[in-house]
Amino acid sequence: MLPPGGAELTLVDDLEKGHLPDVVVETKMLASADARHSETYLSITVQVFIPFLIAGFGMVGAGLVLDVVQHWVVFEQITEIVILVPALLGLKGNLEMTLASRLSTQANLGHMDTPKQQWSMIVGNLTLIQCQAIVVGLLGSVVAIVMGFIKTNEFELDHAFLLCASSLVTASLASFVLGLITAAVIVFSRHCSINPDNVATPIAASLGDITSLALLSWVSTVLYDAIGKQDWLAPLIISGYILVTPLWVWIAKKNKHTREVLYTGWTPVMAAMFISSVGGLILDFMVVRFEGIAVFQPVINGVGGNLVAVQASRISTALHRDAQLGSLADDDTVIFITPAAGFFGKGSHARTTRVLMLMVIPGHIIFIYTIRCIKAGHTSLTPLFVIIYLVAAVLQVAALLYIAYIMIHWMWKHRIDPDNSAIPYLTSLGDLLGISLLAIAFHFLYLVGDGDADVGD
Repeated sequence: MLPPGGAELTLVDDLEKGHLPDVVVETKMLASADARHSETYLSITVQVFIPFLIAGFGMVGAGLVLDVVQHWVVFEQITEIVILVPALLGLKGNLEMTLASRLSTQANLGHMDTPKQQWSMIVGNLTLIQCQAIVVGLLGSVVAIVMGFIKTNEFELDHAFLLCASSLVTASLASFVLGLITAAVIVFSRHCSINPDNVATPIAASLGDITSLALLSWVSTVLYDAIGKQDWLAPLIISGYILVTPLWVWIAKKNKHTREVLYTGWTPVMAAMFISSVGGLILDFMVVRFEGIAVFQPVINGVGGNLVAVQASRISTALHRDAQLGSLADDDTVIFITPAAGFFGKGSHARTTRVLMLMVIPGHIIFIYTIRCIKAGHTSLTPLFVIIYLVAAVLQVAALLYIAYIMIHWMWKHRIDPDNSAIPYLTSLGDLLGISLLAIAFHFLYLVGDGDADVGD
């Protein structure tokens, strides 16, 4: 039994330690739940579509950059770099979008309301994604080297060093910059009473593709020019990153917010990197056949990844709010739903699915005609091309949103936190689906005689 005034003293102690009493936490969760249920089609559309457009124009920029750099000497002489492109661009899904989902959930649960909480959460997560970026960047380059060797049956040590160093620098710098931007967006969204689940993941992707591609192009060109003159440069970069990695691991391990993810978050990141690399191999083959495919690849992949990341983040937050990991709030919840239930059901997730699907066609039309206005690419936007392209885009996003619902609920039921695992799988699958459907679309257009300057020499 507490002494007189004991309850008040306990409450004061809890507040001083940054712990919220249960009644406060429950009040916050109920308020968040009320806000979620009060979200209308219009509010979701406005909050998602504006960041989606911003992110889309970033992807258009990445497509324009890829359309140019594919003709640079380093890309033509070391074709394995093209295999690296989807894997490195996919890092925004593997790392930054996962970070956005994780922080959005914590923000919605009231765990990032004080400067101390924000500082601890952000520093821990930034060091964590540095660990992951370095490892994924190194392994991605190794996969690209192996795939390139299988394709050409040739191996050059200088080229291998260049690929590893370029991948490491790109992954590390891009992840650090984008991680800072993502954290700032989430804190700002929370301050402005905007649901960070709706805006954080698209914003995280807005500069991701163009930043990563520009860094990869610049670093690889510098290192290519150094071959035969400063052969020590690439090995020095690789050694430096390998030596500094234990420091990031130590910091992430000491942080209570990232300790568990440091041990358990590698499988989805690694699997996603391999899936994206398969997409990169397809792109490497197709970009020789159809030059015009390069400018559309970041766009179709990015749109699918952005939209499914929003859905994944929202579903994950709802599960964290309504149930304990391993159990569902409603025992009758069906995990393996039918497509009809997924797209036309009455639940909040089906409603969000419909909103996101409605963004696909207008979004892609805006993006591809922006490319046309800039007079980029090698493909004429004939009516048949636009129709086939939009069909591919709709199929990609529909498949991803349907898979997302099943995957996230399955993970939750099996005690796997979807905030740490779902988005890497979904965005990498989006990359593979996007480039595969795009390749099918270009091949179909070629067969029916709709190809023009998009066919390589």
